[in-house]
Amino acid sequence: MFCLSMQISISSTLPAQYLYVFQARRASVKCQKSPLNPLTKPHPSSQEPVSSASSTELTRQHLSNLEKLLQKTNQADPEQVIKAPTNGSIQIKGKGLLEGLNLSRIWPEMKAAEEMSPRHLNRLQRLLSKTMEYSPRNNLGPRWREYHGCNDWSGLLDPLDENLRREVVRYGEFVQAAYHGFHSNPAMSTDEAPSPRHVALSDRSYKVTKSLYATSSVRLPKWVDDVAPNLGWMTQRSSWIGFVAVCDDKREIQRMGRRDIVIALRGTATCLEWAENFRAQLVQIPESDNPTQKVECGFLNLHKTPGAHVPSLAESVVEEVERLIEMYKGETLSITITGHSLGAALSLLVADEISSSAPQMPPIAVFSFGGPRVGNKGFVERLNEKNVKVLRIVNNQDLITRVPGVFIGEGSKQQQQNQQEKRGNESFARVFNMLDNNNPLAYSHVGTELRVDTKMSPYLKSNADVACCHDLEAYLHLVDGFLSSTCPFRSNANRSLVKLLHDQGSNVKQLYTHKALSLNLERDRISIPMVSCLPSPSR
Repeated sequence: MFCLSMQISISSTLPAQYLYVFQARRASVKCQKSPLNPLTKPHPSSQEPVSSASSTELTRQHLSNLEKLLQKTNQADPEQVIKAPTNGSIQIKGKGLLEGLNLSRIWPEMKAAEEMSPRHLNRLQRLLSKTMEYSPRNNLGPRWREYHGCNDWSGLLDPLDENLRREVVRYGEFVQAAYHGFHSNPAMSTDEAPSPRHVALSDRSYKVTKSLYATSSVRLPKWVDDVAPNLGWMTQRSSWIGFVAVCDDKREIQRMGRRDIVIALRGTATCLEWAENFRAQLVQIPESDNPTQKVECGFLNLHKTPGAHVPSLAESVVEEVERLIEMYKGETLSITITGHSLGAALSLLVADEISSSAPQMPPIAVFSFGGPRVGNKGFVERLNEKNVKVLRIVNNQDLITRVPGVFIGEGSKQQQQNQQEKRGNESFARVFNMLDNNNPLAYSHVGTELRVDTKMSPYLKSNADVACCHDLEAYLHLVDGFLSSTCPFRSNANRSLVKLLHDQGSNVKQLYTHKALSLNLERDRISIPMVSCLPSPSR
C-alpha cells in the first residue's frame, strides 16, 4: 500500500520528462537501498522507524535529490575528452572509445562511413562551392630570395613550407590563365598581325604587358587541307602561347619584397606543336660555343622560329623583359617563368635566353609543372653557370616527365656509384660517360624537384588515367594537399574541387561524384566563369 501511494505521489510531483527514467531505474534497483533516500539513513536521535506523518516530507526530499541527479547527468558535456594512456598529447573530442582506435585503417567500410559523415559532407560541399576563396598571404619580404630559389629551396620542400606552397599554386594559376586566354580565341589570322588580347588574371595585382607567340617550323602538306579542311586553328603555324605580366600593386610589392615579372606559358594545343614535340633529337644551342650543350630540336624550333606576322618567342620575351627592366630601373626586381608541359620546356629555353640578354639581370626562377626533359647534361651545366633556379613540380604517375630520351644521362652518377660499390670496377664510369657524350637521346632534368603523387589524394582514383596525371588542375590540387613525402594528404586543404570534378570527373572517386550529384552539384550543369575557376585557396 505504501508503494502504491508513493508511486501516485511520484507521478504527481516528478516532472513528466523524468517520469519514465525514474520508473525504469526503480524497477532495476527496487531491492537495493538508495543513498539518496532519507528513509534508509539512520535517524540521528533515535533508531525507531520514521512516523507516517513525516513520510510526505521525506518523499519530497527524495524526489528533489533524484531530480538534481538526473539534471546533473543530462547536463554532462557530450564533448568528452578521452586521453590515450600512453600519450597524453592525443585527444579525441566528442568521439567514442572505439573511434579512438582508428578502425578505419582496418575496415575500409568504416573509413567510407567516416568520409560520409555530416562533418565531412559539409566540408565536401564547401570544396564544391563555386564561390571564390582567397587565403591570406604572409609577408615574404625578408625571405623572398629564399622562396625564389637562391638556395635551391633547401629546407622548404620536405616538408613543404606553407608560404612556398601558396606561391607555387599562385604561379600555376598564371599558367591556367594562359590556357584560358588561348582557348577563348585560338584562331589567328594569316593575313595580318594579331590584335591585342585580353587575359583575365586571378591575381589582380598583376597586369599583362605583352602577348607571346610560338611558331612551328613544320609545314603540313597541302593535301591535309583537302582531306580535312575544317581543322582550322589546329593546323596554324603560329599560336598565342602565353604572356608577360608585371606586379603593379604597391601592397603586393611590399608583401613580396620586390616587383615581380611573370612569364607564363601554356602547354601543347595545336597539331604542329605536337609534331614539334616528337622531334626528339638533340641539337646544339645556336648561341653556345660548346658543342656538348644540346637541347631538343622541336622545343628549340618553337622557341626560335618567327611567324609571318609575329616575332619569335625568344625575341618577344627578350624585348619585353629589357623594356620592363629599364622602366623599373632602380627597383628590386625578380623574373619568374612558369609553364606546364610544353610550356615548362619552353620556360627553360626562355630562362636561358634572357639570362644573358642584359649585364645585370634580376634573379631568374622557373616553376615548371609536368615538364619533359629539355636537354642533356651540358644544358644543365649551362643553366647552373648562369645561376638560373628551377623548381620542377612532378607527379609520380605523370609519364610526360619521363620523356624524351633514354634514361642514361639522368642520374648516371648515382648509377655509377651503385655499380662501383657492387663490383668495385671503374670501367662502369667510362661506359656511362661514353653513353652520355655519344648517345643522341641522353637527356637530363634540370633543377630541384618537388614530387607529388596522385595516389595521395583522397579524391582521385589511384588508377587515374594519363591525362589526369598530367592535368594542371590535378597538379595544383596535389600541391595544395602536399605535406611531405612521408605524410598523407593534408586534411585542411581548401582548394576548390569544382574545376577538378569538371575536367577530370571520370578520375574522381565515385564516392565523391555520387555525393556531388546528391548535393545538386552535377558537374555537367556547372558553368565555371573565368574568375572563379582560378581561386587561391591554399593556406
